[in-house]
Amino acid sequence: MPVKTVPTTNRWVLLALQLPAQPSNVRVKTWRRLQQLGAVPVKHAVYVLPNSAQAVEDFAWLRTEVESAGGQATVFAASAVDDVDDADIIDQFKAARAADFKELMNDIRLFKRKRGARGALARKELRSIRERFDHAKAIDFFGAPGSADAERALASLEEEHRRSAPEPRPAASNEPIDRRQYEGRVWVTRPRPGVDRFASAWLIRRFIDTNARFTFAAMSTAVGDAVAFDMYDGGFRHEGEHCTFEVLAYHFRIVDPVVRRIGEIVHDVDLKDDRFHAPQAPTVAGLVEGLRASIADDQELLRQGMAMFEALYHGLKSSPAPGQAARKRGRR
Repeated sequence: MPVKTVPTTNRWVLLALQLPAQPSNVRVKTWRRLQQLGAVPVKHAVYVLPNSAQAVEDFAWLRTEVESAGGQATVFAASAVDDVDDADIIDQFKAARAADFKELMNDIRLFKRKRGARGALARKELRSIRERFDHAKAIDFFGAPGSADAERALASLEEEHRRSAPEPRPAASNEPIDRRQYEGRVWVTRPRPGVDRFASAWLIRRFIDTNARFTFAAMSTAVGDAVAFDMYDGGFRHEGEHCTFEVLAYHFRIVDPVVRRIGEIVHDVDLKDDRFHAPQAPTVAGLVEGLRASIADDQELLRQGMAMFEALYHGLKSSPAPGQAARKRGRR
């Protein structure tokens, strides 16, 4: 059944439900989904969201799930809800999110009391708090109280945790690198490039050797005096717990903060240790696998991978890191 066509001036989109008595898990599943969407009840079995294309789509999918389980559902939009003031609906949205932010603040305080919380378990817990905050923020449609305080506290906690567990750096070379020796060179890497080689080639072309040419070989010595990178037997490659991208950025002293953020993403995807819990890592990993599955030619594959990281660089450059955003708001 299609969503009813309504004027675009309508403020709300509503979902009216009639759930089957059995199986009972349909009710639980539906309730959880409504919570995830940030919907609030306005009448018996009627839920509301601010009207948007995304809200209509979300309710339409939920309606499909309810109908497939033997229930009934209707999605429609309205400029007002009978016998319910808009102000009351908005207050209900704010109250729901304020409770979320209050719970997050409590969890942040508990985490801070755990002196010496380090390692993978601490990173996992901190990432969980960040994911819960990001979700609450995404469904905070009317600026609930507590949002800014929770964001500042979480950003401060993340920064404190990062400082208290400083990242070990690759071993520095005895001699500083002379960049002039790396201009206009051929750079060689293994066939079928993946995330670390995509990113490293992009870094080389953008920051180290703007005229770099890339080729592929099984051995680092197979192509004359080419500069090898991400090869198993030599050249610029993994050092300790660092991927090739991080090693290149360190040795060539590339201090761009966006490059650092990209390095965190590449590290998490390539080494799979979730050190930085970079939120973009799963998406980047999926894009990399999609490129590798759809492009047979290695040169074209590398070119597309480099283009992906160029786009990522511009995207990250236009959006400050979570901690930076919170600090800027705090100074206002």
